[in-house]
Amino acid sequence: MRQITQEVLIHHEDTVPYLSFPGIGQTGPFLAAFSTRKGGVSTGIYESMNLNYNQGDDPEDVKENFRRIADSMGVRMEDMVYSAQTHTANVRIMTEEDKGKGVVRPRDYQDVDGMITDRPGLILVGSFADCVPLFFADPVHRAVGLSHAGWRGTVTKIGKVTMEMMRENYGSRPEDLICVIGPSICVDCYEVSQDVADAFQQAFSKPQAADILTEKADGKYQLNLWKANAHVLKDCGILPEHIAVSGLCTRCNNDLLWSHRATGGKRGGLCGFLSIME
Repeated sequence: MRQITQEVLIHHEDTVPYLSFPGIGQTGPFLAAFSTRKGGVSTGIYESMNLNYNQGDDPEDVKENFRRIADSMGVRMEDMVYSAQTHTANVRIMTEEDKGKGVVRPRDYQDVDGMITDRPGLILVGSFADCVPLFFADPVHRAVGLSHAGWRGTVTKIGKVTMEMMRENYGSRPEDLICVIGPSICVDCYEVSQDVADAFQQAFSKPQAADILTEKADGKYQLNLWKANAHVLKDCGILPEHIAVSGLCTRCNNDLLWSHRATGGKRGGLCGFLSIME
């Protein structure tokens, strides 16, 4: 185990590596992890640890990759449930009946970018390759949430939706939640157009928008998704000291992590994993 940033550790670096986040792992019986692009069996543009069934890779290779990463984390892929992401702010409650969906058996849901559960042993799985993984853990009520926040999910504040659903269904209080803003594209690597900037200026307060967006001479902007999601979480009542930013950019670290922008979309996919351990 080696420390990559202040908030990220890497495990099994020479075999089937995965990242973990002490900010959550030390607060209760939680598994909060993130895959890398190493340690799998996929070939070509997907080499080697591709965990996305929808990119055109051989499904049997993807399934073997899930088996390998599950073994590395000490869990079973049959206990995983995979999101069905379409850049919405839709969050779904997951139960034991959902085990295996999207990984070893078909999904019976769609348009799901966030998931919550209070069922021990059920592993929430989301797909990423520059967009922001948002991890939520409630050590008081033993509940978790995992959400996918690209720019659309961020501007529609899926982090707020996730927190509110955890409060409504499990009694979670914002001040008890521990959150991690996971590996994703950094502000220096994320240039956006005027229409995206306009959406953020409308959705956030003027001081927040100024903190999130940096205007460039050519009418483009650099967008800071890490700060944007931190503002969303703090506005929900989550304590600043309970929000950890991984500080790990997918594009800057394209040798370790998949980045949509670095590869021009010719890539595999990463996964975030979150569970209440039995």
